Amino acid sequence: MFRSIFVLAFLTFAPLLQIGFAQADQKTPSKTKTVRLVTVGNSFSQNATRYLNDLVKAKGHILIHRPLAIGGASFEVHWDKAQLHEKDATDPKGLYGKKSLRQELMSEAWDYVTIQQASFKSHNVATYRPTAKQLHDYIKKAAPKAEILVHQTWAYRVDDPRFTKPSKTPGEPATQKEMYDGLTKAYQTIAGELGARLIPVGDAMCLADTNAKWGYQPDKKFDFKNAMPPTLPNQTHSLHVGWRWGTAKDGKKSLTMDGHHANVAGEYLGACVFFEVLFAETVVGNTFVPQQLDRDYARFLQETAHRAVAKK
Repeated sequence: MFRSIFVLAFLTFAPLLQIGFAQADQKTPSKTKTVRLVTVGNSFSQNATRYLNDLVKAKGHILIHRPLAIGGASFEVHWDKAQLHEKDATDPKGLYGKKSLRQELMSEAWDYVTIQQASFKSHNVATYRPTAKQLHDYIKKAAPKAEILVHQTWAYRVDDPRFTKPSKTPGEPATQKEMYDGLTKAYQTIAGELGARLIPVGDAMCLADTNAKWGYQPDKKFDFKNAMPPTLPNQTHSLHVGWRWGTAKDGKKSLTMDGHHANVAGEYLGACVFFEVLFAETVVGNTFVPQQLDRDYARFLQETAHRAVAKK
């Protein structure tokens, strides 16, 4: 009798035990995270966050992002705009659309606010002072619970006119490496003064650009003098927009160079760095990859972003 009851009980609960063991072997899905972000910057902050929400969604998280971007803006430009609003709340020059910086910062319980220097000035730490701290302190007062992060921007492409036709002005970088070294030192110095963490997009761009396998190399065989549209130099693995055909007012087409702004690959790399810093988890293996990118190259960019953040 006792044995019969035991067998019956075992047959009844065995399937449940198997289900329990199977569930225990499965990886527990990560909890959904919500991050509220304000980026105070320019086209470089727009570049670096273009694919951020796609990466966030792919991991089942939520991003609330308010971009406050002014083309080419430095710390000084954003600081001046904030002061214009403080002097006259009706002055449209003190607004980002319909709200001022202070109003935007007080509109949500933001988790992070990023600030950055204009790329052309990024190598010169003197251009960060005193407005980087003034802007930092202003943001901290308006959003005391938010962590202020310093977005490290990147050096221009190795064949950008800044380097192929270098300026004679003392202190101006004549090579990509000089620009990277200068901006890295400047950002680290200012971040230290502010007691803020860096978002190392510039480091990640440098790591990718100088990689033996995946780094960009200018096309030395391209005939620029006799080039006809739509033919372009080989720009494989470029992280910047680079060479493209533009149309002048007279309708003539000519080759133009944008070695400043990030292209799809550079934007993806920047977003991967932002993701790792903001969500404190690896981006390696994230399923979102822009259609224009090769999967193996995208994986390299993910791993590069992870390396850059891990070094900090």
